[in-house]
Amino acid sequence: MAGAPATNNLEAFWMPFTANRQFKAAPRMMVSAEGMYYRSADGRAVLDGTAGLWCCNAGHARPRIVEALGKQAAELDYAPAFQMGHPKVFELAARLVANMVPGLDHVFFTNSGSESVETGLKMALAYHRARGEGGRFRLIGRERGYHGVNFGGISVGGIVNNRKMFGTLLTGVDHMRSTHDLERNAFSRGEPEHGADFADDLTRILALHDPSTVAAVIVEPVAGSTGVLIPPQGYLKRLREICDQHGILLIFDEVITGFGRLGAPFAVDYFGVEPDIVLTAKGLTNGVVPMGAVFVQKKIYDAFMQGPDYLIEFFHGYTYSGNPVATAAALATLDTYEDEGLLTRAADLAQHWEDALHSLRDLPHVIDIRNLGLIGAIELEPIAGEPTRRAFDAFVRAFESGLLIRTTGDIIALSPPLIIETSEIDQLFETLTAVLKAVD
Repeated sequence: MAGAPATNNLEAFWMPFTANRQFKAAPRMMVSAEGMYYRSADGRAVLDGTAGLWCCNAGHARPRIVEALGKQAAELDYAPAFQMGHPKVFELAARLVANMVPGLDHVFFTNSGSESVETGLKMALAYHRARGEGGRFRLIGRERGYHGVNFGGISVGGIVNNRKMFGTLLTGVDHMRSTHDLERNAFSRGEPEHGADFADDLTRILALHDPSTVAAVIVEPVAGSTGVLIPPQGYLKRLREICDQHGILLIFDEVITGFGRLGAPFAVDYFGVEPDIVLTAKGLTNGVVPMGAVFVQKKIYDAFMQGPDYLIEFFHGYTYSGNPVATAAALATLDTYEDEGLLTRAADLAQHWEDALHSLRDLPHVIDIRNLGLIGAIELEPIAGEPTRRAFDAFVRAFESGLLIRTTGDIIALSPPLIIETSEIDQLFETLTAVLKAVD
C-alpha cells in the first residue's frame, strides 16, 4: 500500500503512559524474559524490579503456564460467556474462592484491573437498587487513588493527570483525603504510626452528602501506582467501621496487592479487614494473558438472584469474560503459586527487603522511603520547575545499568517477582544506589 510505514517504523504505535517522543528517539526494547530477568534488544540481562507492571508475580516464562496456554488454545480456544460456559472457568472460580477469606464467595471475571473496577462500581450501585435503595448513587474514592483508566475508575481515582483532560467524568463522586503525610511518617518501616484519623475524613464527606445517598467507598489497601502509599495503622479498620455504621459497601482494589504481594494471599488477609467487594487482575494470570476477577460477598450475589430464573440478573459482562485460554493461564498460575509457596513467600523476604531498601535513606535527594511486603518506594525531591525529571533520569540510568524500575512522579516504585532471592535483592539495591548517586 502506497505510503504505508515500514514494519520497523516506531511511529505507528501510540504507546500508553509513555513519553512517546523520548522513547522513539532512544528505544528501550525487551526481546525475551526468563525467571527474574528480561533480555534487552542489545543482549543485556535486565533484573526485573517491578514484576513487569506489578503483574508477573511468579517471574517470567514459567513452564507450567507456558504449557497450559498452548494446550488450551489447541483444545478450546474460545467459548461464549453469555448463556454458555466451559468447565475450567467454574473450576477457576471455585479455586479462587478457596484462596479468599470466607464470605467473599462469588467471582465475576473481567479482562483487566480497569474492567474489574468498572464491574465493582456497577455491582455496588445495582446492589442497592435491587434492595430498594436506589437513592444510593454516590461513590467515594480517595485523593491520589488509582483505579484504572476507564471513566468510572478515573472518576473515583484521584490522580490529577489521569483526570484533567477528560471532561466532567461521573457525577455523584467525592474523594477522601490522601493518607500521605511526609511530615509525620517519613521513612516509616511498614505501616506508619500516624494517620488512622485520616479515615474520619469519610465522616465529613458523609455529613456533607447524607450517608443514605452513598453506595460505596473504594480504596486501594496499599495505593500502588501513585507511589506506594502505605495505610496508617488502624486506618482500614476505621473505614470498615464507618461504612458498616451507614450501610455503605467497602470496595478494596487489590489489583496490585492481590496474589502474594504483601506476604499473604490478599491484603484482606494481611490487614484482617474484610470488604464487601475485592477487585483483582494482574497477578491472576502472572501477566501472561489479560484477565481480572471481582470477588463479592454472598449477600451481593443473592440480592440479584430474584425473579424468574430465565431472566438475566445482571446486565453486564465482556466478550472475553472467563476466556478459556486466560482461564488455563490462571489455573496454571495458581498451581505455580501453590507449588512454590509464593502467596506467602514475601513474608519471609520482607525484613531483608526492608533493610536493603532503607539503606538508601541517606542518598542524595531522597526525602522518603516506604515499604510493605515486597513493595517499596523511594521518594525524591523534585527539581524546581521540572517535576518528574529526576525520577525519570533514574529510570533511564537504571535500565542502562541492567535494572528495571518504575517511576510515578518523582517516586521510584519497586515490586519484584515473588521468586526473587536475597542475593538479587542485594543486587537490585546496589545498582539503584549507584544510579541515585549519579542522578543530579
